[in-house]
Amino acid sequence: MNLRMGLIAVILALAGFTVQAASISEYTQDMERQPGFHDFYWDDATGRVLLEVDEFDREFLLLTGLAQGLGSNPVGLDRNQGGENRLVKFERVGNKVLLHQLNLKYRAGSENAAERRAVREAFASSVLWGFEAVARDGDTLLIDFTPFLLSDQHGVVSRLKQTEQGSYAVDTSKSAVYLPRTKNFPKNSEFEAQLTFAGSQPGKYLKEVVPTPTLVSLRQHISLVELPDDGYRPRKFHSRSGYFPFIFRDYATAIDQPLDQRLIYRHRLEKKPGSDEVVEPIVYYVDPGVPEPVRSALIDGASWWNQAYEAAGYKDAFQVKLLPEGADPLDIRYNVINWVHRSTRGWSYGYAIADPRTGEILKGNVTLGSLRVRQDYLIAQGLLQPYGNEGTDTTPLKELALARIRQLSAHEVGHTLGLAHNFIASTSERASVMDYPAPLVTLNGDEMELAQAYDNGIGEWDKLAIRYGYGEAVDEQAHLASVIAEAKEQGLRFISDPDSRGINDAHADSHLWDNGAEPVAEFVRMAELRQHALENFSPAANPAGAPRASLEETLVPVYYGYRYQAEAVGKLLGGLDYDYLYNDAEQASYSLVPAERQRQALEALLSTLEPEFLTLPERVLQLLPPKPYGYGRTDESFPAYTGVAFDAVTMAEAAAGHTLSILLDPERAARLQEQAARRAGQPGLAAVLDGLSERALDAGAYQGLAAAIHQRVNHVYFHHLMQLAGNKQAAESVRARASMELARIQHAIGGMKLFGDDPEGYSAHYYFQAQRIAAFSAGELELKGEELKNMPPGSPI
Repeated sequence: MNLRMGLIAVILALAGFTVQAASISEYTQDMERQPGFHDFYWDDATGRVLLEVDEFDREFLLLTGLAQGLGSNPVGLDRNQGGENRLVKFERVGNKVLLHQLNLKYRAGSENAAERRAVREAFASSVLWGFEAVARDGDTLLIDFTPFLLSDQHGVVSRLKQTEQGSYAVDTSKSAVYLPRTKNFPKNSEFEAQLTFAGSQPGKYLKEVVPTPTLVSLRQHISLVELPDDGYRPRKFHSRSGYFPFIFRDYATAIDQPLDQRLIYRHRLEKKPGSDEVVEPIVYYVDPGVPEPVRSALIDGASWWNQAYEAAGYKDAFQVKLLPEGADPLDIRYNVINWVHRSTRGWSYGYAIADPRTGEILKGNVTLGSLRVRQDYLIAQGLLQPYGNEGTDTTPLKELALARIRQLSAHEVGHTLGLAHNFIASTSERASVMDYPAPLVTLNGDEMELAQAYDNGIGEWDKLAIRYGYGEAVDEQAHLASVIAEAKEQGLRFISDPDSRGINDAHADSHLWDNGAEPVAEFVRMAELRQHALENFSPAANPAGAPRASLEETLVPVYYGYRYQAEAVGKLLGGLDYDYLYNDAEQASYSLVPAERQRQALEALLSTLEPEFLTLPERVLQLLPPKPYGYGRTDESFPAYTGVAFDAVTMAEAAAGHTLSILLDPERAARLQEQAARRAGQPGLAAVLDGLSERALDAGAYQGLAAAIHQRVNHVYFHHLMQLAGNKQAAESVRARASMELARIQHAIGGMKLFGDDPEGYSAHYYFQAQRIAAFSAGELELKGEELKNMPPGSPI
């Protein structure tokens, strides 16, 4: 609308006359038109985007994402991060246009319209936005889309609040449409805006990465996407298929059938008639911002999936290429492997944008943290210590890091193909890239070897999973059943996140960052390797030009390198062995871990609390000075109570805390008690507490630094035991047994002669611990006020 027309409209309105809306052509005569899925106009004079809506009640996808991220792993707002995908439609009510999100969690797959309407009207939907039409041509309305684009559709405000970074809101005066990535295509319309979030009292992570932390500017991307045609055929979910479940409730199902319907997420893949060639291959594009040689490693690792599709009967069905110049990584038409920078190392992610009606994957999006490659390199530094001579060859270190990147690329792409984690695969010769692998380092004489640290290629489980999800057959149900049966015949199992991630999970064989079929044997091997590395640790672990104090951070993954294998051992205690069975299974529902295997696990974990295991050689301690000027401690440094000085006792405190969090977990304790009650000979919680207390009350066993570490381990044990006794979420019998053990310890200390000659400080130690136990028993000790030191972050490797 030009100035003259606007003045006339205002005068007529003030005079009480009805104003007829301008035509779209008149209103947009000075604007730039962008034709496409939803035609839109750019008004350069006002900085607005005007959207044409010419078809109401047509369903389409609304996608959000971040083109520019925050750069902080703990907050989790990353570059090229995808957000929620919602099924929406525009609805017209007079001159108003509503953007309405439909509720697909509840539906009726019925031909009866009234039946479908009954379900639709039973559950709430969500109107996301309301627009006033500014112009019209017949049934086509023009709306100002700018306020929607400048709103927080990605959930940045809630994420900042959730991570305790402050209270923020969009400052529209400092926000604007970002034109370089606002484009239109026949099947998708793409919009981007630079949003500035203003707030106060910014948190730690914002202060680390934002130049003015009270003003956080990010770029939000919004896509309007045409839905695919109805040629996709959904595939049934099975709990042992390895796929993520796509779940909805169908109220039109027969009364003898389940309401909840489960399908899998997968890409559409079809063969040409009479050929193994595909109609359209699945193509993934690698971010050109990835530097070499990492870029080639990402391409190699992602390309492994073609091995699985070949095994499923497809020719060249999966391809990996470099993202074309000018292509937008957030464009729905491209499956993309993105390279994401953060201020610290963090997790990588693979997720899919799927049709919410069917589970058909429309876009795979991988975000790989750029600092991940450096963690394996750091581990190799501490183990190989390659910098002892001039002309150091770091090739083995680089090869280790690149081998991990290949595996990581394959892993995250696997998620975007629909596959879930398989954390039991490490027990079957690395059967799946969907596990979390620990680097397999071996000791050959005095030499560390890394050649077999990571596998090279797709796993046998992965091939079967792709056959389940993508394989073609005349009788689909028979095909799916045969794949599940074949996995069982080959001994290939599937156990995923709910049974694996937690330190207290019950499954005895499914864990993260472990190796081998026998956790205790692998732990013993790793402990020997760790001891060798610690005894030989030297300045050769770091380059000559690095500060001597940086040896501390190189030492961290060596000293704590056993942590995940210890967790795997811990799962044997009170553990169960089971699969995801259906009711027609012939095998037993589950089995208890045999008593002898549990005792071996207990002894292995108790060994990690011994001062011999936790004490660093004095020669190594002499290598670790305070940080030099210009450098400081980080989250990757050892914990300390000693200021700038290295703390050889508190590093052991953190290690002991890790072991005791395994041994005295309340859920594990309850399982141990129940198993001992059900079956004679099982070790039970009593055996765990007996082993711990016997070591804690051995006052004369150690001298010097070993004695100081022994006392600190005792402190951590008593602390965890009091936490268990006071945990109102723990079973009553567990709390009772922990309380009795505290009383027994207090009684034993009362029988000690505490005021004689005591150069090691045991008298003060036990006197103080007895006071703490007494105060706890009287309800006068608040344990939350006595925080213990923790290990630096281990994950992700």
